[in-house]
Amino acid sequence: MASSVALLPPATVVSRPALSNQRVVSPQTRRCKIPIVRASVSAQPFVAAPDDLVASILSKVKGTDRGVSLTKDEHKEVASVASQLAGYCVDEPVKCPLIFGDWDVVYCSVPTSPGGGYRTAIGRLVFKTNEMVQVVEAPDIVRNKVSFSAFGFLDGEVSLKGKLKVLDGKWIQVIFEPPQLKVGSLGFQYGGESEVKLQITYIDEKIRLGLGSRGSLFVFLRRG
Repeated sequence: MASSVALLPPATVVSRPALSNQRVVSPQTRRCKIPIVRASVSAQPFVAAPDDLVASILSKVKGTDRGVSLTKDEHKEVASVASQLAGYCVDEPVKCPLIFGDWDVVYCSVPTSPGGGYRTAIGRLVFKTNEMVQVVEAPDIVRNKVSFSAFGFLDGEVSLKGKLKVLDGKWIQVIFEPPQLKVGSLGFQYGGESEVKLQITYIDEKIRLGLGSRGSLFVFLRRG
């Protein structure tokens, strides 16, 4: 999300061979679920990361205002776990249907990367972030939304709609239309187009990790 958030119930399609021909697989091996959509994705088997790694990174970012209140050493701890999780990422995560869905942005290593001016030190004094959500729709639509309370009583939100483009097996680019700002009953568009590039470094049914082109680390938690 350039000025808001940096960049993404499927049906399971399974073909079961006869029992006599069934091959034994590792209990850790799972397949991506295939949503019924027209999208250039493929089901890829992947080894799930240990649950303790996923739980660890979520516990380190919980209650930190998406990373704002963490110390430098605590940010390093998050980055360390993210690096371990990256070792379990599928070869071409952009082709995995798990990228689609509704995601909460629960962490960013650079506070102003998601939310822009609303998330600066001064901006946070005026605007309290309530939600930071990213929706990735098949085949190539990304919607970002930051909802906030201004001065503690005036509700508003900033939203962007973008077009997703696959750059390679791990990198995507999203070109966003000008943002829409809504405060109370008033709404208007401002600014111009923007773009972001994001590398997907890990994904499973619960979380997604991304690395921005300028080095910002993002942690997304699937909603619902």
